[in-house]
Amino acid sequence: MAHKLIGKMFFVYIVPKVLWGKGEDKLNSKKRNKYAYLYLAPFFIVFLIFSVFPIVYSFVLSFCNMDVLSGKFTFTGLDNYKRMIDSGYFFKSILNTLLIWIMSIIPQLTVAFILSLILSNKWFRGKFILRNLYYFPNLVTPVTIGLLFGALFSYPGGAVNNIITMLGLEAVDFQNHQMLARIVIAIAICWKNFGFNIIYFTAGINSISDEVMEAAEVDGASAWQRITKITIPLMKPILIYVMVTSIIGGLQMFDESKLVFTSVPGDATTTMVKYMYDSAFVRFQFGYGAAVAYGIFVIIAIFSVFSLLVTKDKQDEYGKKKGGKA
Repeated sequence: MAHKLIGKMFFVYIVPKVLWGKGEDKLNSKKRNKYAYLYLAPFFIVFLIFSVFPIVYSFVLSFCNMDVLSGKFTFTGLDNYKRMIDSGYFFKSILNTLLIWIMSIIPQLTVAFILSLILSNKWFRGKFILRNLYYFPNLVTPVTIGLLFGALFSYPGGAVNNIITMLGLEAVDFQNHQMLARIVIAIAICWKNFGFNIIYFTAGINSISDEVMEAAEVDGASAWQRITKITIPLMKPILIYVMVTSIIGGLQMFDESKLVFTSVPGDATTTMVKYMYDSAFVRFQFGYGAAVAYGIFVIIAIFSVFSLLVTKDKQDEYGKKKGGKA
């Protein structure tokens, strides 16, 4: 009787499940896949329209000249790229960008790292309020920052010049001095971004185990040794990330260079992106502007790869040098 009941259960419940259950699961999975594609479709549609299409369109445009009124294209081959290379203005904009970036990135990362060390101290009170205050400039729009610093350093009635005259000195015309104009823009960029880097540095410092620091302190390591021998090496991934993103963002600077000062002698504050903007949307040379955009892309890619190669770890997880002895 028992074996008959077991046999009946086998043929009534188990066999149909084995024969038709898998097929039913496959049908259900196909239905779920269709719904998944349906939910993913809006993202891909928006991505194709607003990302892929402009990239392809601008690449094709870089080999053409476009009539603004009629919208007709005239194929010119590599003429726009040859003009960009032969033009001294493009390489001058690269130099301006690098100078402003160097003058902004060094104090930016230094101030952010020092403040992160202070704010990471567990005995320091009010650090949560200060973190929010330091991050606040990053929430302000770049246009606002550009106009703000333009008003602060204007000649002769800006706030900075008012302080200078109160000290009995002559007002400084920052806009008509090439290097001073670059320094002002670098200060604006540093003020805007150092709070953003504080977040990354603080997170990296807080991720270091307290036991490691306490052991180093017991062994007699000074504060400077703990920072240079423990904190900085353990924060290397975050430092690399901040450096690469700073390079990409710094080479794309535009708002501050355009809005802080309207005109500087010798186009000393014309960055690469500003040069591209002026070429495409001021002089309406859309083909040449597209070529400059791809020139900027190549330069950013080169600097990014170079920074990754320079900061690449030459040791494996066992402390041995790759390709050599320990």
